[in-house]
Amino acid sequence: MRNASGTGAGNKTIIFLLMTENEKKVNESGEEILNPEVDQAPEAIEAETLPAEESPEVIAESPEEPAEVPEETSPEPIEVSPIEDEPVKEIFGEIAPEQAAPKPNVDFDWNAIGKKQDKYSEDERKRLENIYDKTLSSITEHEVIEGTVVGKNAREIVVNIGYKSDGIIPASEVRYLQELKHGDKIDVYVESQEDLGGQLVLSHKKARILKSWERVNGAFENDEIITGYVKCRTKGGLIVDVFGIEAFLPGSQIDVKPIRDYDIFVDKTMEFKVVKINQEYKNVVVSHKALIEAELEQQKAEIMAKLEKGQVLEGTVKNITSYGVFIDLGGVDGLIHITDLSWGRINHPEEIVQLDQKIKVVILDFDDEKKRIALGLKQLMPHPWDSLDEKLKVGDKVKGKVVVIADYGAFIEIAAGVEGLIHVSEMSWSQHLRTAHDFLKVGDEVEAIVLTLDRDERKMSLGMKQLVPDPWENIVQKYPINSKHTATVRNFTNFGIFVELEEGVDGLIHISDLSWSKKIKHPAEFTKIGEQIEVVVLDVDTENRRLSLGHKQLEENPWDIFESVFTLGSVHQGTVVSSNDKGYIVSLPYGVEGFVPSRHAMKADNTTIRVDDALDFKVVEFSKENKKIILSHTRVHQDEARSDRDKEESKAKKESRSAKRVVKKIQDNIEKTTLGDLGALASLKEDMEKQEKQEKQEKKDKAKGKAASKEE
Repeated sequence: MRNASGTGAGNKTIIFLLMTENEKKVNESGEEILNPEVDQAPEAIEAETLPAEESPEVIAESPEEPAEVPEETSPEPIEVSPIEDEPVKEIFGEIAPEQAAPKPNVDFDWNAIGKKQDKYSEDERKRLENIYDKTLSSITEHEVIEGTVVGKNAREIVVNIGYKSDGIIPASEVRYLQELKHGDKIDVYVESQEDLGGQLVLSHKKARILKSWERVNGAFENDEIITGYVKCRTKGGLIVDVFGIEAFLPGSQIDVKPIRDYDIFVDKTMEFKVVKINQEYKNVVVSHKALIEAELEQQKAEIMAKLEKGQVLEGTVKNITSYGVFIDLGGVDGLIHITDLSWGRINHPEEIVQLDQKIKVVILDFDDEKKRIALGLKQLMPHPWDSLDEKLKVGDKVKGKVVVIADYGAFIEIAAGVEGLIHVSEMSWSQHLRTAHDFLKVGDEVEAIVLTLDRDERKMSLGMKQLVPDPWENIVQKYPINSKHTATVRNFTNFGIFVELEEGVDGLIHISDLSWSKKIKHPAEFTKIGEQIEVVVLDVDTENRRLSLGHKQLEENPWDIFESVFTLGSVHQGTVVSSNDKGYIVSLPYGVEGFVPSRHAMKADNTTIRVDDALDFKVVEFSKENKKIILSHTRVHQDEARSDRDKEESKAKKESRSAKRVVKKIQDNIEKTTLGDLGALASLKEDMEKQEKQEKQEKKDKAKGKAASKEE
């Protein structure tokens, strides 16, 4: 029983080991099949890993081994010897020999159980990796390479560039390639070899842009002619698609002729030249005009060689400006200045011509070097002066319209192309300065008298004021001398006021005739422009058309009265109103002013007078003819001091005479000398000596006063 049970246990052990080995073979075989990187047959690899005691049937099921099998050092298999048992014998048909008990393998890696084992050495792995890398293309980021379309759907295009993985580009980037199919070649730009998801990132749009910039720069450097597609219109020109880049075509570079409708070029394919590239902002400017300019220059040279002054040609109105009209003469342009469009005055050339109109012109002048041609239109028509009425003469009245107006006058068109000038001095009899704008404006219908007429020079001067009577014809009767009138202030000058009595009659009020008493420095101190002023006619000069007027003459001359009021030596109270380098102006009663020289402005306390001081002044000079009063404040206090001294002197004289009478009386009454009498005499002598000293001092003061008076 023991042997039987032992044999049964041994059989179970052998079966379990066989099953374990078979499962391991199956698992490893399955893993090797799933791994495409290993270039070996999985059955051969499993065969190498089996122990030597494996049955030949299992080994026979494996395919033939490859020529080269890398040597592997695997852990030694555990040898298990089955115990001889009867059931085993029945199962396998033979009795297993007795085996020794298995010995444990101390180098066995228990952590490697269930994990994939690397069957290659380090050198062999490197060799296989090199062989694999040679099958892949070497690419770098940010370069343009050619790829092959290997897949396509509505949203994406799959492109093979020979890398370990394919790239995908949006279908919108190749929308212009309607017939793109599997196997077609296409340029792509490698943005990244691997993004966060491990995907190769490509862009066909950027590849087109980079290649397009290379082509555009090459065309610009080599002056090549390129083809572009006009996409749309923009401000000032058109947008052109050139090699996938949007370029700008200015309106002035579309054609040699001005283009008014840009829309006719949209959706057209045209030839261009690259004329400007801004590398910083990636801007491209192209020109279609540059293609035909060379041919036009040759045509211009041929046309210019045939031109002659006075030659009449037919041309087309190409452009209209405010100063003239450009005419296309068939490859070369000429200018008709606005003054050469019509004999009459026009405000704008559009009044005469329209765009694209065919007209005949005459060559007035041309410059071969500058390629400029001056043309004329009015020269082909007869001059209006040639058809002017022969009966028209000086003094005739004409009607016309104001066509041009300036400060100095106005031009009147009396017939088409026939004008006359009305100078501003011929618009009114008034003498004060005005401009023509004060009388007329453009478009006014006016009547005038012909003053001069020169048919040879084609000049005419007209006058408007001649239509009304000359106010100076009877000026003496209307404005006799000493007559009083009311005038309007028109202008100021430093020497007087110009006033207007009526239209065409002006007069001057001199500044000295404004006031009898006040000294006026400027007429603006007295009145204002536009105010009414009363005047008296002082003089009439009919030959020079001048009136001398006065304002102060409306009143009696107050200086006749002032002569009796402000007599020499009289003292009057006044107020200092102003000062200057020479002295002070003092306002006196009755509205008159006087002048105080600086030497007469000293006060009693040796200080000078000031503005706004109210003091007494003495008249030291009066001139009726010059209307001048000279005053002195110093004389006032000097006279007061002199008067005080005179009073004291008179009083002293009286006292001296009284003392002399007393002394005489005493002398007459003395009969003898006593001590008491001697004391009285001594006192009297002392008083007399004091009186003599006082008299001497008064004489000195009088002498000083006379000297000062002489100096003044």
